[in-house]
Amino acid sequence: MDFDVLIIGGGAAGISCALVLGSAMEKPYAENKKAGIILHQKASHLMSAMLNNALGPAPETPGKEVLEQGVKQLTELYPEIVQIKKEKVKEVKEIEGGFQIVTNKNKYTSKEIVVAVGYTSPFRIKGLEEYLIPHKKAKVSKDRVQLKNEDHLVKEGLYVAGTLAGWRSQFSIATGSGAAVATDILTQWNDGEHTKVHDKL
Repeated sequence: MDFDVLIIGGGAAGISCALVLGSAMEKPYAENKKAGIILHQKASHLMSAMLNNALGPAPETPGKEVLEQGVKQLTELYPEIVQIKKEKVKEVKEIEGGFQIVTNKNKYTSKEIVVAVGYTSPFRIKGLEEYLIPHKKAKVSKDRVQLKNEDHLVKEGLYVAGTLAGWRSQFSIATGSGAAVATDILTQWNDGEHTKVHDKL
């Protein structure tokens, strides 16, 4: 397998998930693990957002700036996380031992994946149709979708984060969702012992 975990989507949830995973890559339980993120961001709702009601960014911070800063932070602090840029995922195929991820340019394999793209319909990644359901926390008129999941887990090895997991479209909710998925993956790597990563002064 190319990766132990590959995150699909470079919005708030995807980058948050990557940052938390990156912060743990030097832990003994993450030894020899390989993680990556496909950083497609053009469809992220953050591209047109202005963040005034989120803890962290200064008031009137453009969402696009937060995305750019997130990628920079990931690059500088956690270069172990492989960044795949300028590629868009077209299809996810289940294969023995994991998944094959087909982009407009390449194919990758991963034991586990985190799907962290938006909740817009029609959903454009083939291979996940059987898990699609109407979004439970969006206006019916908006025709939003989500992947059916239980606490972010769609099925073994397949996680979903952010609005596609059924959460409302709020920056802080999406980042929390991505971080939650990362800690679930780290817990699994740590033989089921509940795991989180804190940086301290």
